[in-house]
Amino acid sequence: MLGLLSRIVVRRPRRVVAAIALLAVVAGVLGGGVADRLAPYRADDPASESYRAEHLLERSGANAATDVVALVRPRESMRTAAGRAEVLRVAAKLRRDPDIGRVATFREGGTAFVSRDGRASYVTASFRADVEGSDAGERLRKRFEGRPRVELGGGEIANVEANDQVSSDLARAELLAIPFLLVLSFVFFRSGVAALLPPMVGITTILLTFLSLRIASEFGSVSVFSLNLVTGLGLGLAIDYSLFVVSRFREEMERSTDRGEALRRTLATAGRTVLFSSLTVAAAMSALLVFPQRFLYSMGIGGVLVALLASAVALTLLPAVLMLLGPRVNALAPRRLQRAREREARGEESGAWYRLSRFVMRRPARVAIASAAALVALGIPFLSIDFTTVDASVLPTSASARQVDQTLQRDFPPHRTSPTFLAAEESPGPRLDAYMGRLRRVDGVAGVSAPRPVAPGLTRVDVVSSSGPLTPRSERLVEDLRALDPPFPVSAGGATAHFLDLKESLASHLPVALAIIALATIIVLFAMTGSVVLPVKAVLMNLLTLSATFGALILIFQDGRFEGLLGYSSQGALEITQPIVLLAIVFGLSTDYGVFLLSRIKEARDQGASDHEAVAIGLQRTGRIITAAALLFCIAIGAFATSKMIFIKELGVGTALAVLIDATIVRALLVPSLMALLGRRNWWAPRPLRHLHDRFGLSDADPSHA
Repeated sequence: MLGLLSRIVVRRPRRVVAAIALLAVVAGVLGGGVADRLAPYRADDPASESYRAEHLLERSGANAATDVVALVRPRESMRTAAGRAEVLRVAAKLRRDPDIGRVATFREGGTAFVSRDGRASYVTASFRADVEGSDAGERLRKRFEGRPRVELGGGEIANVEANDQVSSDLARAELLAIPFLLVLSFVFFRSGVAALLPPMVGITTILLTFLSLRIASEFGSVSVFSLNLVTGLGLGLAIDYSLFVVSRFREEMERSTDRGEALRRTLATAGRTVLFSSLTVAAAMSALLVFPQRFLYSMGIGGVLVALLASAVALTLLPAVLMLLGPRVNALAPRRLQRAREREARGEESGAWYRLSRFVMRRPARVAIASAAALVALGIPFLSIDFTTVDASVLPTSASARQVDQTLQRDFPPHRTSPTFLAAEESPGPRLDAYMGRLRRVDGVAGVSAPRPVAPGLTRVDVVSSSGPLTPRSERLVEDLRALDPPFPVSAGGATAHFLDLKESLASHLPVALAIIALATIIVLFAMTGSVVLPVKAVLMNLLTLSATFGALILIFQDGRFEGLLGYSSQGALEITQPIVLLAIVFGLSTDYGVFLLSRIKEARDQGASDHEAVAIGLQRTGRIITAAALLFCIAIGAFATSKMIFIKELGVGTALAVLIDATIVRALLVPSLMALLGRRNWWAPRPLRHLHDRFGLSDADPSHA
């Protein structure tokens, strides 16, 4: 495949560039507004009890959960008729909205709907079950703009504000990252012309992925938060692949003045590495597709698409541009950078990475023990991990949904807007009355609503916890409610019930996802190397990187360190889906860098170098490039540390830390030292698998060039 691709690119580079440029323009036009078509954060499992409760209660014609909370501060106290009338006028305006299915005020909820000082009240509303919540929330927010004493909050308003915040965060991240990327690309690529290639590859990749996500959204719900991943990962992979391809092209140009031959060799070596890399990243991200939660599923779709499209662009557009540029790819470079580039392209045995490679080779046992111990020490805090989920507190303090949520918690009888709702498949009568009596005696219950029939044979009962949603005490309450075992079916829903079901769902699907990631890594690396030892060792190295990353995240976000520097308020736990997203991203990226290092080691070994010398050559040739790629990647995706939403901040910081740990401690020290210790045993495989690799394994198209 790469041979055919190289022939097309060498013969018709202008046509390749023109075709991809046209495709990118079309993608920009059609996919530019993709954010408006994507769904909010959704992490429910359709097989869970909380999901069943929610959909049973939708028979009433309205959503089970509270979608909108209108906080009203009337001119006069709620103890006066004028104050109460002002609140009722807000409720009447909500009832007139065709999207609203149910509205409740102090008339239905009593004093729980009135603040302790009597100066405020709130109105709750639920959209009709057949209404698209985000669109309705946006329309409702516009209807209430300009009313100074009414502030909107609730789940769907939070979703609208989260979508707006994602768009703002994307723009800010790009604005911050791109200038740094351009400057550092100039330093690492050592020429002004070459420094422009990663942004070209990255922007093209992102545009194509946005169009792909828009198409995917026509067939199913795709979360808007996948755009953060696509932007960061698209820029990061574009930088990685551009570094790999451009550095190899320069090496080949030093050997041959025929740019077509140099490009063919580049695609046969670095192009093969890029292909393997994209397959490992895509395979790792595909593990997220096993989860029923649309947020994780969307992250998987976005990750698979951006990895494959990044490699497609890096193997078509980038080689075609290099073919047109030839030696001019090195233009616009100061003399000092030119000399450094020429030394690197010739593979001279000098410089910091050459000295490091010799240091590691002389002391492999000590280097391996020290680096492994450092990773284990970083990972120890992982043992104390706690989880939470997304609620209004992830929004910035300026968001109205967060302000309303904070006011309800501070000034009103607590937890009334986040009850555990029970869908009892029973009509009012003696059996339901007996069940209600048992509910009131459960430890931790602060209140039980009157039963409300919503359909024939179906009754809703709300149970208010004496503790806040998602707390351990409220979780125990839900478990106790589910254990009552009445003589008719009852399903429990609500925020805490959903969180319990989410934890159970993630735990049940995680082993399958881990198996997919591990097997995909092993299969791809075996196809590349013919070894069983190296893929298994890569999985173990990736696990060390992950544990160290999670340990650092716990120290930062769970324990609340650097709140001022990073601009966040700790939730005392990590958002529960982020470790799973990080698991897939980090496994893919760690294998990505591993593929690049192993490809150069294998290439040197195939050329006749000893096992010991091949490791040193591989580290020397790749150390600077991997470190440069990692630093640039950290800037690309680490820019999301500036996000106003804490779980996006966790994703940006976590990915950046993982990449730095992997590119420094793991790839520069631990992997080379272990390979030096194992020597020839690195390349071992059982005889049947060796025969299988000889017959079906993928090898360099031109192994004669190191």
